[in-house]
Amino acid sequence: MNGENEIRERLLAVLVPLAIVMGVGVLGYRLIEGWSFFDSLYMTVITLATVGYGETNPLTTPGRVFTIGLILVGIGVLTYAFTSLTAFVVEGDLKDALRRRRMQAKIEKLTGHYIVCGSGHTGRIIIEELKKTGRDVVVVEKDPEVVGHLTQQGILALHGDATDDELLKAAGIERAKGLFGALPTDPANVFVAISARGLNPNLRIVSRQQEKGVEGKLKRSGADVAVDPGLIGGLRMASEMIRPAAVGFLDSMIRAEGKVFRIEEVPVVAQTPLKGEPLGSVKGSEGGAALVLAVRLADGKTYDINPAPDRPITPGEVLVAMGSKDQLKALRSRLGVN
Repeated sequence: MNGENEIRERLLAVLVPLAIVMGVGVLGYRLIEGWSFFDSLYMTVITLATVGYGETNPLTTPGRVFTIGLILVGIGVLTYAFTSLTAFVVEGDLKDALRRRRMQAKIEKLTGHYIVCGSGHTGRIIIEELKKTGRDVVVVEKDPEVVGHLTQQGILALHGDATDDELLKAAGIERAKGLFGALPTDPANVFVAISARGLNPNLRIVSRQQEKGVEGKLKRSGADVAVDPGLIGGLRMASEMIRPAAVGFLDSMIRAEGKVFRIEEVPVVAQTPLKGEPLGSVKGSEGGAALVLAVRLADGKTYDINPAPDRPITPGEVLVAMGSKDQLKALRSRLGVN
């Protein structure tokens, strides 16, 4: 439930009973005493408010009996109304509802962002990497306490089941660039992939794979890539043993404080102003710019590693470059990539 709906429902729960009692009071005085609408409304208000003003007009015995009943019912309704409103404000529910409303407004302005479903250990690493590299992220998490911690850190987070289509829509899935299925079980990630693919056919979906042999099911469900953390962890442990210097270099690049260095891909778009120019004009091999490590050819499978400086820049290819956030941004700008 978003903040706006929650506020509306809480207010309706208070105002509807109050309006019913007011309506019954006005109608009763009009039918029993034959008073005008305004006199009936005035008498109803001072009766419910118990302010002690005198009667608008002399009351008949049936009118007095009706007034007694109205006072007894009215006190109960007013007590409920004031108690509910006070609890809504004092317990922080109103503040939380307004905060959720502001968060939803921010999410609705996002486009090209990433959705992370689940914020366990894997999810947290994904979230931190996206934030470090300046990507917009929305988290969908089932644990309300975790959602509270995330929002306190300034991360946009929604509470609920990531397999719920309405919740994914609230996370802006139709405008998102990618989705991470980082839930703790394979069936949950399969359901998320199915829901996400149905809501946005152009979305890139990367899912966590728990059990061996599930990769095919995840891909058939809509995931573009299935990642096995156990396999990655095993390869990392082997690399730590046999190539520690290389692993240490990558670690220092990823975990360095201050400047954030990453290996990123930069597509060469059709309208690039550098079409046909030599790669050396942007390669950065002399320092001061992002270093182009490889070029993925237009077939999407073949790589030209450590490409020659005189290689022409060709639309449809993808440059694999390493550098700081600013250097990579400058490279995108030169190539005409938003």
